[in-house]
Amino acid sequence: MKENTNTLKNVKTLTLVAMLIALSAVGALIKVFNTVAFDSMPGYFAALYLGGWYGALVISLGHMLTAITSGFPLGLTNHIYVAAQMAVYAYLFRFFYQKFNIYVAVIAATILNGPVSALLFVPIFGWGFFVGWVFPLTIASFANALLAALVYKGIQKGVGNKR
Repeated sequence: MKENTNTLKNVKTLTLVAMLIALSAVGALIKVFNTVAFDSMPGYFAALYLGGWYGALVISLGHMLTAITSGFPLGLTNHIYVAAQMAVYAYLFRFFYQKFNIYVAVIAATILNGPVSALLFVPIFGWGFFVGWVFPLTIASFANALLAALVYKGIQKGVGNKR
């Protein structure tokens, strides 16, 4: 009987991950600037609700969906690099939430996926890239992380502290 319960839980988790990836695809179509979009909110939410690894999976696939719908303007390799960065940021989002609180997690995600992410491209594209991308990245990062936190907190209050 316990095996059936675990299988059912796995199916529910897989279904939720698939739905969050689909939601990332929808968010990928809501662009803020170039490939900056609302694709990472489901990934940040998945990190809080399901765990850091699930969040990393959802957020990285979400970015790749945005890159696909934008025509890979930075090139395939650079978008894979961004997806890997975002996977780390989603995992750290969960870490900062557990270690500190939701406010620190949102601020950390904003800084990491905004200025830090733009800064990591300076060796590749130069300071002009940083100047052009830091503002939209930071604003969108804050919006995505904040929305994920609000949805998570809303679900916690509605369902109770099950997770």
